[in-house]
Amino acid sequence: MERGRNRKEKRPLTMPHQGLLLFRMAPLCMLLGMLMVSCFNFCLCHKNSEFALTNPEKSSTKETERKETIAEEELEPKILEVFHPTHEWQALRPGQAVPAGSHVRLNLQTGAREVKLQDEDKFQTNLKGSKKGKRLDINTNTYTSQDLKDALAKFKEGAEMENSKEDQERQAKVKQLFRPIEELKKDFEELNVVIETDMQIMVRLINKFNSSSSSLEEKIAALFDLEYYVHQMDNAQDLLSFGGLQVVINGLNSTEPLVKEYAAFVLGAAFSSNPKVQVEAIEGGALQKLLVILATEQPLTTKKKALFALCSLLRHFPYAQQQFLKLGGLQVLRSLVQEKGMEVLAVRVVTLLYDLVTEKMFAEEDAELTQDMSPERLQQYRQVHLLPSLQEQGWCEITAHLLALPEHDAREKVLQTLGALLATCWDRFHQDTQLHKTLGTLQAEYQALAALELQEGEDEGYFQELLDSINSLLMELR
Repeated sequence: MERGRNRKEKRPLTMPHQGLLLFRMAPLCMLLGMLMVSCFNFCLCHKNSEFALTNPEKSSTKETERKETIAEEELEPKILEVFHPTHEWQALRPGQAVPAGSHVRLNLQTGAREVKLQDEDKFQTNLKGSKKGKRLDINTNTYTSQDLKDALAKFKEGAEMENSKEDQERQAKVKQLFRPIEELKKDFEELNVVIETDMQIMVRLINKFNSSSSSLEEKIAALFDLEYYVHQMDNAQDLLSFGGLQVVINGLNSTEPLVKEYAAFVLGAAFSSNPKVQVEAIEGGALQKLLVILATEQPLTTKKKALFALCSLLRHFPYAQQQFLKLGGLQVLRSLVQEKGMEVLAVRVVTLLYDLVTEKMFAEEDAELTQDMSPERLQQYRQVHLLPSLQEQGWCEITAHLLALPEHDAREKVLQTLGALLATCWDRFHQDTQLHKTLGTLQAEYQALAALELQEGEDEGYFQELLDSINSLLMELR
């Protein structure tokens, strides 16, 4: 027992691992603390503005600049120095005076202000007292308040300064180009400018045309101007209201071809799509007078205008078409077409016949489908026996012979009319060998022209349409 107890007493004393570590680090911590205290004392003993948290100079920049400005302003005039600029940039020192008109800039690289003379220095400076200690005296040539008052008083009174020779020459040229205002005022007073309505203008033109004292040129000019106004439907009806229409209709009886021509020109414009004027024209004898002009020997231009007026009177007016047939209008047109030198009018006549035939056909079809047409108007169209009259008076052969015209446009109109007359004139067309020969020749011609159109990328060109019309006629006549 004692031996075991002695063994326990001789066992060495041991410490935990963590306690041993703290015991060894204690001297190091004490040494580090002493170093920090020494550094703090050193900083307190050696104060320097560079180690300060804020810089008083930088934080108060505006205050410093303000103080410098005040200091410069408080400088006495005696210590100012005159700066003499050149055409090269030079640095400007504080306190130096700069002459007026100099070019001043701030050099962003150096922060200094630089001065030089302007390239074209128009400022005259008077550098008096260039020695140090004297302020710069600059002559600015300014006006006093009294000078301005005197100038304003002279301006109000209308006083003018003497002009130079150049100004006087310029004013003389201007006076030659323009008239004085006094002369213009007199001219305006003499002018009696009156604003007229269309009605008043037409009355004045009719009076001039109907006046026995008017010359031929004045009458023609009046009719020419009148044609411009009667294009409007309301103006044409106004012409009717004061009797001007009948005056123009009576002009168709004139012995002067020009008067007939321009009277027909005015009537054609007034008749166009104006039923009220058309009715009054029929009652006023315009149809008979136009047929007389077309049936007698007249200049080509006169017959052109008469045919134009006749077409305007007949279109969309079945009653006028009835009267046209009763008065022998188809015979008059047949004679006109067969007359030499009237080929241009022949195409217009064929176009008129085509329009009249298709107009009646469409009117009857529309009446059956829509029933919008009045019974009286439909009855009037049914009383127009145009197709039988055309067949009786030989228009089947006349139209077929016109197919020999050289113009493509004329051929197109004739082909359209042949198609419209095909049902009525089939027997005569079928027996007409000359017509078949002409159609065959035109077929070959337009086949070549249509092929050229096809090469150019036109699938349904103008010549192809003419070729289709010819082929259709040939098929119908077989």
